[in-house]
Parts: sequence; structure tokens; C-alpha cells
Amino acid sequence: MPTVLVILAEEFEEVEAVTPVDLLRRAGAEVTLAARGEGIHVTGRNGLTLHADATLEAVGERVFDCLLLPGGPGVKHLRPDPRVRTCILRHHEAGRWVAAICAAPVLLHDAGLLSGRRYTAHYSVPNELPEILTVEKAVADGRLLTSRGAGTALDFGLMIVEKLFSPDKSREIARSICA
Repeated sequence: MPTVLVILAEEFEEVEAVTPVDLLRRAGAEVTLAARGEGIHVTGRNGLTLHADATLEAVGERVFDCLLLPGGPGVKHLRPDPRVRTCILRHHEAGRWVAAICAAPVLLHDAGLLSGRRYTAHYSVPNELPEILTVEKAVADGRLLTSRGAGTALDFGLMIVEKLFSPDKSREIARSICA
């Protein structure tokens, strides 16, 4: 069973976290929600509070099959946290999937992973990510997976399911939710 780590910071974009997590769990992945802060309750930008499985501190140096980074205003809390950059690099160097949506691809940029790569991101970050593929909903380049934002979270989640499981599993999950 594939394992997925999702890092949640206050003001995360709810759709970008919940949609891929739901699809991954339907597929059979073991998904761990990790709160960046000290507590395990994290409130998103629209007031939805999620009960994380653990804190990022408690997860420690464990490596998962996929690291998933939701976007939204919460990215501003992830950027200055050295544990987040270390976690991104640890997963990348281990050859694992690293997935980022909306503004979260700036975290991949900060970690030095986007140079020479195909990627997309939210239209609000073009000054930092001038090579954004603006018409692509979700982009896979090697083991990096990126997506534009809340409106593309379903496509993004299904792409992650495809990469962690198979195209057949992704189609099965899409059919089950009438996507």
C-alpha cells in the first residue's frame, strides 16, 4: 500500500488538500496528515479545521512514497520552515513522488527542484515561477507533480493515484465518483 505524507499549515487551501486525500484513500493509500505547528488541528483559509494524524515534528525523518503539498495562503507558513525544505529534499533524493498544487510549487523552487523542469502553478506566483505552463491543469515531470489550484484538485488527485497505483486504478476511482 503506497504511503503519502500531506503537510498542512494554517490557511491551507481546503479543496487542494481534501480532494487528493479523499481520492488517495479511496484507492487504498495510507495517507498521513501532518500539522506543521505544535497541535494537530489545522484550520484552512475558509475556516475548515482538519484533525491531522500527527505533527510534522512527530513524523520526523520518515520517507513516504509521496509527499503532497497543498497550496493557498498557508504556503507563507511553510516557506520559512526549514523542516519543510528538508522534507522536500529528502523525498526527492530518495526518488519518491513530490506533489505540489497552487502556490506550493514555490516550495519546490525554493528547494532548487524546478530548474529545467516542466511545471504549473497558480497564476498568482508568475514573478517567482516565470516558466509556469499556464494551460496545463496538472503536470508530471519525472517524479515532480504540479497543479494550478483548487479547480484542478480533482485532476491532480487522479494523477497522483495514477502514479502511485496505475492508470487503471485512477480510471476506476474517476468512474466511482462520476468524474
